[in-house]
Amino acid sequence: MEDNIKKHNEKCHLNMSCSGYCCTKIQGFSVKIGKTQILKDVNLHLHCGELTAVIGPNGAGKSTLLKAILGEVKHEGTITFNGSSGNITSRPIVGYVPQQLEFDTAAPVSVKDVFVSCMSKKPAWYKSSRQLLQKIIDCLSRVQAEGLINKRLGSLSGGELQRVLLALALEPMPQLLLLDEPVSGVDKKGLDVFYEIVSRIREIYDLSIILVSHDLDLVKKHADRVVLIDGTVILNGTPKEVFSDKRLHETFGLTGIFDNARTEDRRKVDEPDI
Repeated sequence: MEDNIKKHNEKCHLNMSCSGYCCTKIQGFSVKIGKTQILKDVNLHLHCGELTAVIGPNGAGKSTLLKAILGEVKHEGTITFNGSSGNITSRPIVGYVPQQLEFDTAAPVSVKDVFVSCMSKKPAWYKSSRQLLQKIIDCLSRVQAEGLINKRLGSLSGGELQRVLLALALEPMPQLLLLDEPVSGVDKKGLDVFYEIVSRIREIYDLSIILVSHDLDLVKKHADRVVLIDGTVILNGTPKEVFSDKRLHETFGLTGIFDNARTEDRRKVDEPDI
């Protein structure tokens, strides 16, 4: 952890936008709902400036892990947050982007109305101040969505809606950002734009990000670390380490892919240098 604190402090010395928060430490994390054990003895370190992808089969407890971190479900074990000096801090600001937002798509509610409702004590139909409108534009600008401010929420594409939800999750700017399959059903263009924005936000603000995803190709491309869970942690490492481990492919029933990957690796080794 000391190396990560040092890197965080060196980076944030030059960037005043960085959070003063550095590491989330999860120890002995267990969740039981009724008589069903969902998670058991989960241990993780989540570092600032890193995107940690959580993968696993359906029912593995991925979304439950995020809900437990948010405090929405009871858990055993401890979760501690360390500041840039290594000291234990109070709970950080946590941003959350859900899989989807359930709402009446025919309702005459604009993107601006949603932000006003979240950022002001006044009703959405009340005339907003110039300062509040500028703050909303600034929030949307972070995710390249300022042009959506007056669009009706129900008219947004899947990618546009997820960017709006991301903008909401980033106000106020969190130290820990949770993404629960945030681009499910979004087309490739929208997906690429979303993760380009996430990467830029992570770089600027040195956030810790947890991504739950079923898209293994996306995880390979964007994650710094990958955690495979199936009730407990099966694997935890770099994408290269996790995706080359037979336990990943056994968990997903993808043994053929593992064999192909080994063949590709042998082929690369056997190829002569030119």
